[in-house]
Amino acid sequence: MREDEELREIIRKFALLNAIRHDGKAQTGPVVGKVLAERPELRTKAKELTALIKEVVDEVNSLSLSEQIRIVEEKWPETLTKEKVEEEEKKLPPLPNADKYREIVTRFSPNPDCVLHLGSARAIVLCYEYARMYNGKFILRFEDTDPKLKRPVLEFYDRIREDLEWLECKPDEE
Repeated sequence: MREDEELREIIRKFALLNAIRHDGKAQTGPVVGKVLAERPELRTKAKELTALIKEVVDEVNSLSLSEQIRIVEEKWPETLTKEKVEEEEKKLPPLPNADKYREIVTRFSPNPDCVLHLGSARAIVLCYEYARMYNGKFILRFEDTDPKLKRPVLEFYDRIREDLEWLECKPDEE
C-alpha cells in the first residue's frame, strides 16, 4: 500500500469511529488529533493534512450510520470492541467499611446565604448517589444555626431546593 493510501486509510478509520460516536457525523478536529497522535511526524504538514482530513470526513458523513458501522466491523472490528469497553458505565468506588453499618446516611449541609456552585453540585450528586447505592438516606440540612457567622437569606432556601430538584437529587429528609 502506498503511503498516501495508507494515510488516507488511517484518516478514514478515525473519521468512521468519530462518526459512529456522534450519530453518524464525524468532526474534523478530533480526527486531526487522532491522526497526529498516531503519526506525529505529520505535525509539520498539519495544514495540508487538515484539508485531506476534511475531505475524508465529508465522505464519511455522506454515508449512513449503518454503513459506517458495517465498514468499521469489516476493516477494524477490534476498534469497535475497544469502543464498547470504554463505554461501560462508570460507577462510584465502594465506601470503605460500609458493610459495618446498618444504614448509610449522607447529608448535604449548605449555608443558605448564596446560590450553589459547581463544587456544591458535585458534593450533592456524590452524597445522593452513595445513599442510593447503599439503599440509604440522603438528607438536606441547612446550616443556619449561627447567624453571626453567615446570615441566611430566605430566598436561597428555595433556590437550593430547586437546584437539588434540577440535579434530580431529591432528599429523603430535610
